[in-house]
Amino acid sequence: MAKTSKQTKKFQSKHLKHTIEHRKKVQDHNKKIGARKKSKSGDKPAPPKRADGKAKEVFEDMPVDDFFEGGFEIPKEKKSKKKKEVVEEEEESSSEEEEDEEAMKESMKKLEEQDPEFYKYLKENDNDLLDFEGVNPLDAISDDEGEGEDEDDDEDVEKEVPSDAESEGEEPKASSKIEITTQLIKKWNEQLNKPSPKIIRNIVIAFKAAVNMQNSDSEDYKFSITDPKAFTDLMMLVLKKVPTAIQKLVKYKTNPQGVRTVPQKNQFATQIASILKSHASSYITLLNDITNTETAALILASIYEVFPFYLSHRRLLKQILNSVVNVWATTSDIQTQIATFAFMNKVAREFPKSVLETVLKLTYSSLLQNCRKTNVHSMSQINFCKNSAAELFGIDETLSYQVGFEYVRQLAIHLRNSINATSNAKEGYKTIYNWQYCHSLDFWSRVLSQHCNPEKEVLNHKSKESPLRQLIYPLVQVTLGAIRLIPTAQFFPLRFYLIRSLIRLSQSTGVFIPLFPLLSEILSSTAITKAPKASSLQAVDFDHNIKVTQAYLGTRVFQDGLCEQFIELTGDFFALYAKNIAFPELVTPAVLSLRRFIKKSKNVKFNKQLQQLIEKLNANSTFILAKRSNVEYGPSNKTEVSLFLNDLDWEKTPLGQYVVVQRKLKEEKLRMLREAQEEEEKAAAEKKKKEEEDEDHIDMEGEGNESE
Repeated sequence: MAKTSKQTKKFQSKHLKHTIEHRKKVQDHNKKIGARKKSKSGDKPAPPKRADGKAKEVFEDMPVDDFFEGGFEIPKEKKSKKKKEVVEEEEESSSEEEEDEEAMKESMKKLEEQDPEFYKYLKENDNDLLDFEGVNPLDAISDDEGEGEDEDDDEDVEKEVPSDAESEGEEPKASSKIEITTQLIKKWNEQLNKPSPKIIRNIVIAFKAAVNMQNSDSEDYKFSITDPKAFTDLMMLVLKKVPTAIQKLVKYKTNPQGVRTVPQKNQFATQIASILKSHASSYITLLNDITNTETAALILASIYEVFPFYLSHRRLLKQILNSVVNVWATTSDIQTQIATFAFMNKVAREFPKSVLETVLKLTYSSLLQNCRKTNVHSMSQINFCKNSAAELFGIDETLSYQVGFEYVRQLAIHLRNSINATSNAKEGYKTIYNWQYCHSLDFWSRVLSQHCNPEKEVLNHKSKESPLRQLIYPLVQVTLGAIRLIPTAQFFPLRFYLIRSLIRLSQSTGVFIPLFPLLSEILSSTAITKAPKASSLQAVDFDHNIKVTQAYLGTRVFQDGLCEQFIELTGDFFALYAKNIAFPELVTPAVLSLRRFIKKSKNVKFNKQLQQLIEKLNANSTFILAKRSNVEYGPSNKTEVSLFLNDLDWEKTPLGQYVVVQRKLKEEKLRMLREAQEEEEKAAAEKKKKEEEDEDHIDMEGEGNESE
């Protein structure tokens, strides 16, 4: 027997009972109609017959001359068999309903005569019961009983909504559309002062038509718009005043934590929810077409005002959040990024149970999708996305641990598969050595650095350790495995990028990560030990590349860049422990290996840089030895060890001063590099523009010669 699918189980648990009941009611209704047809067909009189027993002809009792004298009538279009049956059904059901209605009215009259006091009570308290009207049992069956669950079908509100002309009592023409003008918008604006679901529905449908005007596959709406000013006025009306009008009809309930909920007992709640469900597509279309920060802020503010209505529609909610996250991940405008992040942060904190997990997963996946192409221009945008997404993971650290564990585990599985890729070993590394994988490792290091900082935990008065600390060890192991996957010089930029990520993690969390062995492996590479060849290539941008081309291998430009990176990262790593009481023991193996390298190396410039670094390491060791000479406690006293030189800034140590100077020099070099790149790009753009102008000029001269 085949295994029951997840979708089938979900349908059985949530919708099966309702579907069976609905079908039973429909079958009972059809049986009643069939019984009525049979009874009525039995009462029909037989056609008239002649004396000989045959059916009487239509014109038998009328002479031909009399028939032609009467003139001709234009015959009406014959109804199809199907239409005829539908009409008969409607007539029969309506007649039956009229009979029931009359019977009910008769019983109400008798009630008035027999028990006048009870009749008076009904009139005062439930007058609708006395004004009885027949109801079709199928009309009472609602398809929205599972309103709180995921729904695949969107309600077609427009078909049920009367046009503006209908709302005024006029019958609109079938072929004509209602033109949206500034006068009509002013009228709607006045009507929203005393709103009703009918007015809001008309405005929302008109806005949906205006938004989808350019879409050739859009539905045939009752409204059309041609005036740009009218569109602007309509957008301002819908985004600003409609949410305010909705809150007049359905006022939110707010709990002590400030969480808004839609009151279910409100008479307009269901109608407004249906209207906003249709309105969601307009929001999504607007989010996909955002051009500036002002528009983005206006749309996001409008969505936030009506956001509680979408919490019960899981699929629509995910689509709206996905559109917001796409804007956050793809826009190049930093202000728009800030506006979208503020929206996500606000709704995730207000509705953590409904929204937070979806937001965390969408931000992570969207970040990775949009970081495939990383360069000097896009890096700042990607870093903002990583930092802001890391902030969201601090809202609920238990949930963040569950999500983070899942994704770090995926990274580990990719690494294992790449290591074990025996059939296609040459291509196996590509799943690891790409920007998406590197950005993912760097992102999780930022998350853990931000929320597993012991100093911040003390400041925030956290009694318990963050659950996210459990991810530090697996993340470090995966990162170290990625660094060592292919230890060739071509991927040294990737090694430097991930080492920086681990230095940040170690600095924030206080976890020791042995990084110097990874750096010392570079000194044994042929890219450092072999004599370089001259080259006219540009300097390697190690901050925005994870791989160098074959042309760079063995060149002096690449070798000089590796030496600079080694000095910088070694200084940064040991600066983490510049105040540590065990600093002299930590740097001793490193100092010995560096001195051993200097004796063998013939690179005079690099040797001088290494010698200066060794001097600073030794000076810092002497500084720590002098400070700890007066210490009376042993290494087992961890509390006192952690407080050693706690009041001293690391920048004031000998090694700290050296690292600060090196960072300033690097910033200056990066500034000069950026200016040079901007000038080159500007010159290239001007050259291209000039070439296009020359081509256009030549084409015009050619056309002139041909005409002559």
